Amino acid sequence: MNLTTIDWLIMLLYFAFVLGIGFALKRFMKTSKDYLQAGRSLPAWICGLAFISANLGAQEVIGMGASGAKYGIVTSHFYWIGAIPAMIFVGVFMMPFYYGSKARSVPEFLRLRFDEKTRAWNACSFALMTVFSSGISMYAMARLIQTLHVFDGLFTHLGLPVEWIFHFAIILSALIVLCYIFLGGLTSAIYNEVLQFFLIVAGFAPLVWIGLKNVGGWNGLKASLPASYMHSWQGMGSPNTNPLGVDSFALVAGLGFVLSFGYWCTDFLVIQTAMAANSEESARRVPLIAAIPKMFFPFLVILPGLIAIGTPMVTRHVMNQGAGMTATTSGSENLSEGRGLIPAKVDPVTGKVMLDTHGQPVLDYDLAIPNMLLHYLPTGILGLGLTALLASFMSGMAGNVTAFNTVWTFDLYQSYIHKGASDAHYFKVGRWTTVVGILISMATAYVVLGFNNIMDTLQLVFSIVNAPLFATFLLGMFWKRSTGHAAFIGLASGTIGAMLHHGLTLPLGEHPGIHGGWLHVVHTYPSDMALNFWQAIFAFTINFTLTVLISLVTKPRPESELVGLVYSLTPKPVEHHMAWYARPSYIAIGLIVLLIGLNFVFR
Repeated sequence: MNLTTIDWLIMLLYFAFVLGIGFALKRFMKTSKDYLQAGRSLPAWICGLAFISANLGAQEVIGMGASGAKYGIVTSHFYWIGAIPAMIFVGVFMMPFYYGSKARSVPEFLRLRFDEKTRAWNACSFALMTVFSSGISMYAMARLIQTLHVFDGLFTHLGLPVEWIFHFAIILSALIVLCYIFLGGLTSAIYNEVLQFFLIVAGFAPLVWIGLKNVGGWNGLKASLPASYMHSWQGMGSPNTNPLGVDSFALVAGLGFVLSFGYWCTDFLVIQTAMAANSEESARRVPLIAAIPKMFFPFLVILPGLIAIGTPMVTRHVMNQGAGMTATTSGSENLSEGRGLIPAKVDPVTGKVMLDTHGQPVLDYDLAIPNMLLHYLPTGILGLGLTALLASFMSGMAGNVTAFNTVWTFDLYQSYIHKGASDAHYFKVGRWTTVVGILISMATAYVVLGFNNIMDTLQLVFSIVNAPLFATFLLGMFWKRSTGHAAFIGLASGTIGAMLHHGLTLPLGEHPGIHGGWLHVVHTYPSDMALNFWQAIFAFTINFTLTVLISLVTKPRPESELVGLVYSLTPKPVEHHMAWYARPSYIAIGLIVLLIGLNFVFR
């Protein structure tokens, strides 16, 4: 592609601003609390936008667009069922525990509620998950740069193979994120996440408007897609009658309860932004503030995926990683060329088209958003759209790396490797952990090559790590009888059970390996997402059941030690001194009413 001067200028201005934030904040980074916890000094609205933006990385932008193209408007459940209820719950019920306990991380809260071994297990599994998620964002950014052929001219001029662009892009994105996190820590990540939020809105609103207009509006889009693509609840009675391949029970229990609450209520990636607020009242409002724009984000990130696959086959220009710009004229649909603006998936290393078990090309749904940008946006606005994409990738990387820094420094290094050191020492360790986290993320970026939908990949990781963890938190916060031994055995068993489930099941049409079935295939699911939902249900159930049974035969802690950690033993937050519109309970009620309305309209 040929970017104009104004497109390059917009992107370069963004990179300069990102690095400038890091340099500006460097002088305020004097202690480990400043660097790893943002000093717990930020206002609620800043943390609220960062709370939603921490989840606005590759998962949100590329992944949701890809899922919209692959599954249809039913993908909105990842917001309206799979996010909003959990965000309300964490704001109303869980933030008083997190913030009031003075815990510096989620694993440290587990130590306060249970014991060291439970904390250690969660710290290790979470650290692995964060660098894997960061690698996903890095992979997505490298794929975007390679797919758009941004550096083809430079590499050709230097006599270098264009296949190296993928590796060069990974290194480039790693260096930029490394610079501003190394300098400004969590505060730098949070302010860049706020910048990213506004960039996403500014870059994608025109894309949706222009794209929808060009396909003939809402009615034209409906006419170009299968009927099942345009409903969120119809066809959910059976896994065979909807694109996701799940029934309503798997959707509500797997996504709406286990995966959703497991992520939003226990994942330190997002919790750390709320814990950076300047008071407990502000911390409670952070997830609720974030839920307001979150509710409408399907129209910005999912709708473009539907438009991409519904774009008529009349002279289209799209990017195919192996072939560059492709022009397709009107004619019958050809899977070897893709569908709509979705091309066949090409291995970025070998340059060959990837095939499924039936020998058919795998559609590269992850290119839905990039191809939408290329097809619809003019010069200038294209640069803004591309900058929004790049911002989402780097913000996702940065959020995961800062979470990794905190967990490694406080929960692993300080607790088990080097106790009793000075704060200056831990400050230095936190900074250099940034380098280590970036290096590991670069390695994990290559693991994602086997998936054609980033959302499938991330939900797989969450079903192994977050799903069983939610059972531990649920029992720990609301059942004073649960014990440390039970929590550890249940958490470990739930995680191991999820991995065994993955090794024994496989989505339809996939090869055994990273998609599942690496032990032996005893069951086949209709889709990757169906496997993820049921895997989350099994992991949660195993943990919940074992924790209850073992707690009944082990000795609980005295109630005096659980004040502030268990709901029934903790004084409830007082709201009467707040203005009515600022009370978390009132905000929560308004969000629930709005949520019900959206589900009814798009049923």
